[in-house]
Amino acid sequence: MIDIDQANATAVERMMSARPILRKVAPAREVIPGLRDRQLLHAGPPITWERASGPLRGAIIGACIFEGWAAGAAEAEALITSGQIELAPCHHYGAVGPMAGVTSPSMQVYVVENVTHGNLAFSNLNEGYGKVLRYGAYSEEVLAKLRWMNDVMGPILAAALDHSGEGIDIRALLSESLHMGDEGHNRNKAGSILYTARLAPLIVQVVDDKQTAAEVLKFLGDNALSVLNPVMAACKAMADAGHGVEGSTIMTTMARNGTDLGIRVSGLGDRWFTGPAQVPDGLYFPGFTSSDANPDIGDSTITETAGIGAFAMASAPAIVTFISGTPQDAMNATREMYEITVAEHKQFTIPALGFRGTPTGVDIRKVVELGITPRINTGIAHREAGIGQVGAGLVRPPMSVFEEALVAFAEKYLD
Repeated sequence: MIDIDQANATAVERMMSARPILRKVAPAREVIPGLRDRQLLHAGPPITWERASGPLRGAIIGACIFEGWAAGAAEAEALITSGQIELAPCHHYGAVGPMAGVTSPSMQVYVVENVTHGNLAFSNLNEGYGKVLRYGAYSEEVLAKLRWMNDVMGPILAAALDHSGEGIDIRALLSESLHMGDEGHNRNKAGSILYTARLAPLIVQVVDDKQTAAEVLKFLGDNALSVLNPVMAACKAMADAGHGVEGSTIMTTMARNGTDLGIRVSGLGDRWFTGPAQVPDGLYFPGFTSSDANPDIGDSTITETAGIGAFAMASAPAIVTFISGTPQDAMNATREMYEITVAEHKQFTIPALGFRGTPTGVDIRKVVELGITPRINTGIAHREAGIGQVGAGLVRPPMSVFEEALVAFAEKYLD
């Protein structure tokens, strides 16, 4: 007879003891094992072009143009519908990407190493706000920024990290930023400042041209989401450390592609359990309403999976000015998540709760038994490609994915 509680304790201990270090930046094809030419990675569970949402389709088209596979949207779509471009989830390759999450072979990616267990995780670079590829925009302005990031900023970040000799401890950075008002998913202002501060002296040392160094530092410093992508890769490295524990009911993946939300469970291998992605409830930018919103999209729910994001809202009461609600709502959100998790994080603590550890390790049994699904902090994408972010708010996954996973667990272990 399996000991589920012991298996869960093992899985969560592995997640919490994982120490993710940002080691380098390099082209995806050079560092992501198994990534093939003419292949694009995307956020969320597997999906076909026919079922893809507007933002995801736009990002796929933009990536084809960025790679030089197509000269424009019509040519890119023809390549995709003819089967010449392969689509695959980032999660199948140890990677994660915010919103559409599209990562192509030439794109520079962060490489994070979990030095405790030896696994790697990857994420692309953050474009900042406005019209960006991750929201499905692919105008020449968008592609020009991507090329600058890839050809100028990426190699500079790579040289800076190499010069550091030891990389950047993202777990330590996260722990500090939680004490400064961040929650690690939608609010990363403190973390991005800390990240830029750690990189600044290294960049100055490896870049001879002061103007170029200043442009890179300004780009990082002006973007309150600069650290989100390495944080996501760090959370992926932590969550993957807890995956594959026989008999464990701990959720180790939660991701959305703009059409479906999917989860994976530690003791159930790499099988996805999927249901319809929901439209977030939140605050909309002037001129937009919920009728403009795309269903939830992105791999950034890896943060909640690892015990931060909406699970750490009590650390970031100011986030309610962005997603709606009151500071008390933020406290209540974290308290509710203790009900469906099995541990309190040893590294991520919340001052407002007496430095209690963040709720970590979603147990699908508790979700189904209590009828409480995980909370998610999220940006809201317009349903049409290229318009961009139209708001931010809260959303939950459909209960059906947890019910389906629990039935599969029972069939595997309890029959």
